[in-house]
Amino acid sequence: MTASRVSPESIQQTRLVMDEIKRITTKSWNIMEICGGQTHSIMEYGIDQLLPVEINLIHGPGCPVCVTSLELIERALQIAAQPGVIFTSFGDMLRVPGSNSDLFSARAKGADVRIVYSPMDAVRLAKENLDKQVVFFAVGFETTVPAIAASLLHAEKLGLKNFFILPANVLVPPAIHAILQSPGNRVNAFLAAGHVCSIMGYWEYEPIAEKFRTPIVVTGFDPLDLALGILMTVRQLEEGRFEVENAYPRYVTREGNKAAQAIITQVFEPVDRQWRGIGMISKSGLGLREAYQKFDASTRFDIQLAQLQESSHCIAGSILRGMAKPNECPAFGTLCSPTNPLGAPMVSAEGACSAYYRYHKVR
Repeated sequence: MTASRVSPESIQQTRLVMDEIKRITTKSWNIMEICGGQTHSIMEYGIDQLLPVEINLIHGPGCPVCVTSLELIERALQIAAQPGVIFTSFGDMLRVPGSNSDLFSARAKGADVRIVYSPMDAVRLAKENLDKQVVFFAVGFETTVPAIAASLLHAEKLGLKNFFILPANVLVPPAIHAILQSPGNRVNAFLAAGHVCSIMGYWEYEPIAEKFRTPIVVTGFDPLDLALGILMTVRQLEEGRFEVENAYPRYVTREGNKAAQAIITQVFEPVDRQWRGIGMISKSGLGLREAYQKFDASTRFDIQLAQLQESSHCIAGSILRGMAKPNECPAFGTLCSPTNPLGAPMVSAEGACSAYYRYHKVR
């Protein structure tokens, strides 16, 4: 375990928690961490190496960049290629492969594709370039949605007619539900993403835990946070309990951020969404409500979708469903690398494949 970002005291506490996990573990358990940020921390700090062999950590679809569908990538590429368009996005999205290209290549061919750090940056660009159509690629879990909603309200207040978003946000609870009812599911418990729950709370998870008799523990990202989340999860599994517990109370409450939830509800409504490598999940995305559909780039621009196809060498779908690990892919580290990605999990800063490439190879 590296001490690059944690104190010696935290390292010692983490080792004590790991010892307790080993002491209470009597059976084999599969635990899925939902967030890709947790996956990277697990790999960076060697959490998976410190756990008893009975505990198997499964990496789920916890990377919104990775699960953005091929159709949405193609829509983004076609919009970006149109004259008079400034297409804006978080940096992770530029290298995500579509069927035949990516946004980075589109920019190299002359499309005005720009990286922004906030949707408000895109609003500013629209205000400064009234002769252009500015589009923001609205990707992310619930964590990014309040800022996106606020940007639309701000654009409306400014009276901007040239600002749009390409809606691509996805929701965590429907994904957990889909995983648990999928054929061949092997997940015994979940580590829920602390940053998502800081916005949404964890009350939405309680019916899922009850219905599927599956523990869900809200967990943070530092080594000690992860260790405590895993400990609480293993305790439930060993005791035959299936509750929602909070191992991240310094940031998360059951109710979450009500003000953030209100602005999300004002602007967006749940819609069915296609998840890359997983398929259609009912009410797992966010679309604009009728009053705000004037901001929807997918209806503003003429888009013709052809037959889309994933790389035949990539098993990202199995990885995102928790059915395989990145180093089990024949293309991992050879045909597929961060400089030549075949699938989205090798591109994103939260992708499981990029985590394995960065940290697993060091071992």
